[in-house]
Amino acid sequence: MNIITGRVWKFGDNIDTDLIIAARYLNTSDPHELAKHVMEDADPEFVKKLQPGDIIVAGENFGCGSSREHAPIALKAAGVAAVVAKSFARIFYRNAFNMGLPIFEVPDADKIGEGDLITIDMEGGIIKDLNRGSIYPFNPIPPFMQELLACGGLINYAKAQILEGRR
Repeated sequence: MNIITGRVWKFGDNIDTDLIIAARYLNTSDPHELAKHVMEDADPEFVKKLQPGDIIVAGENFGCGSSREHAPIALKAAGVAAVVAKSFARIFYRNAFNMGLPIFEVPDADKIGEGDLITIDMEGGIIKDLNRGSIYPFNPIPPFMQELLACGGLINYAKAQILEGRR
C-alpha cells in the first residue's frame, strides 16, 4: 500500500466535516450507510460518479469544522483511496490516520486536475500526475503513521500489537 493510484475529484478550500458527511446522517455510525451520502452537499452526484480507489484533491483547510470521526469513516467506506490537500484541519488529520484513511499535504495540490490519474508514493513523498507528467513533492508519511494505515487504523493497530505481545 505504499503506492496509491487513482482518478482525481477536485474540491476547493474549507471543505468542512458537514460537507463531507452532513449532520442529518449522523444518526448512524454504519460506514456503509454514511458512504451513501459522502460529499452530498458539496456535489449531489459525487457518490454516483465515485469509483473505488478514486482520490479527492482539495485546497486549504480540508476537514475543518467538527471533530466527528464520521467524516474520514464515510470517505473510506465510499471507496476514496486517499485525500490530497494543501492543508488539513488538525483534528481531521489525526482522525483520518486513526480511521485508516491516507491523507497527504501537498503545497501544489491546486495544480492537479480533475479527472487526472495520479500515483502517490507514500514513502518517497512524490505524487505523479500521469496525465500531465507533473511531479508534486510532499513530506513522506512517517513510518509509524504508515503502520497505522497498513493496519486499517488505530484500533486495528492496537489489536495487532496486543496479539503480537501475547506470542
